[in-house]
Parts: sequence; C-alpha cells; structure tokens
Amino acid sequence: MRICTYKRVSTKEQGKSGLGLEAQQRDIDLYLKHYAVHHEVLAEFTDVESGKTTDRDGYQQALKLCKEKGAVLLVAKLDRISRDVETIAGLIKQVDLKVACMPQADKFQIHLYAALAEQERDFISLRTKQALQAKKAQGYKLGNEANFHNNRDKAIKQASTTRSNKANAKAEQLKGIVQPLRSAGKTLQYIADQLNAMQIKTTRGGEWSHVTVMLLIKRIEEQSKLLT
Repeated sequence: MRICTYKRVSTKEQGKSGLGLEAQQRDIDLYLKHYAVHHEVLAEFTDVESGKTTDRDGYQQALKLCKEKGAVLLVAKLDRISRDVETIAGLIKQVDLKVACMPQADKFQIHLYAALAEQERDFISLRTKQALQAKKAQGYKLGNEANFHNNRDKAIKQASTTRSNKANAKAEQLKGIVQPLRSAGKTLQYIADQLNAMQIKTTRGGEWSHVTVMLLIKRIEEQSKLLT
C-alpha cells in the first residue's frame, strides 16, 4: 500500500508549537502500525490554514501525488480535509481516502459520516439560535443568575424537552441506516457495531449497545406513527 499522509491545523500558533499536529501524527502512526502493515509512505504533507477552503498548497500537492501514484490519502480525522460533505463526496471519487480514527470505514461510511456531521452541526446551530431568541422574547437577560434560580423548574422542564428533541433529531438522522439493516434481519448488536464503527455517538455521546439501538428503533417507530 502506497500512502500519502496529510495533517492540518488552523492557526500559525498551533503549527509552530506542534499542538494538534502531534496528536494527528500519533493517530496516523497507529493506523500505519495496526492497519497498514505492508505500506510505503511516499510523502507527508501539512497545512497551517483554515479548513473552509481546499485551495491549500499541502492538500493540493497530496491530492496530485495520490492521483499520479495511485496512492492512499491518509488523514487522522475527516475534518482535517473539510467539514463540507460535498467536498468529501468529491474527494472519495478521485482517490482512496482512509481516516485513521475510523480505520475500518469504507467510502460509503465515510460519506455517510460526513453527511451526518454536517447535519448535526447545522441542527445545533439552529437550535442554539432559536433558544436564544425564545429567551429574549420571554424577557430574560442572558447571563443573569437570578433568572436561573427563580425559574429552576422551567429550566429542568426545558432541559428535558431539549434532550427529547435531540433524541428525535438523532432518530431522524439515523433511520436511513437503521431501518434497512433491521429490515434485512440484522440483530440489534450488529446495528450497534456498525454505528460504532462509523464513529457515530449516541445522543449522550457514548457507544451504541443493543439496548440503545432498541430504544432508537422504538423512537423511530413512534415518530413514524405521528406522521401517519
């Protein structure tokens, strides 16, 4: 296996200090040791630049070399290339992409993970804006400690609603994965293993088990009933 590695940090300070780069190199080294026993690293590329654009010298050189040599492009994490799903989708059509922290992920799983990550970021951003707008409309002064003490019951109720909304959003995001697997007769544990392999966390940020998958399927079914 011929490999080109790529690392990126967003600031010059991180680049000078090695912060971020060292962690990425550690992940890459672990992948090379355990998942690419017979390999040759053709070149290593690094950028100290924002991830908002792919017009970076190191990235473009790595992409060019991978195309010329038929090499694998290896990164520590997917967002080191881009947080945009269209960019990732276009890349995996051009070269063989491997992500060190998702060593078993194939092209479909990488594409799916990018799409889910983008959806979750958009949802969190929207939810945060709406929550702030709602608070302002109720006359709250954000950061006023008295409001938290005087409205503790409301805060607890709102937290419960937020958790429920988050769980519903996760169910909506994952039903396209879970339902086909369940229809194909796959076990709850098999589905949990697939979600964990794609580095998809539960709403509480943990690993999936047959129990959490069962609860996820139940929530998906409940949402479907509400729509009928």
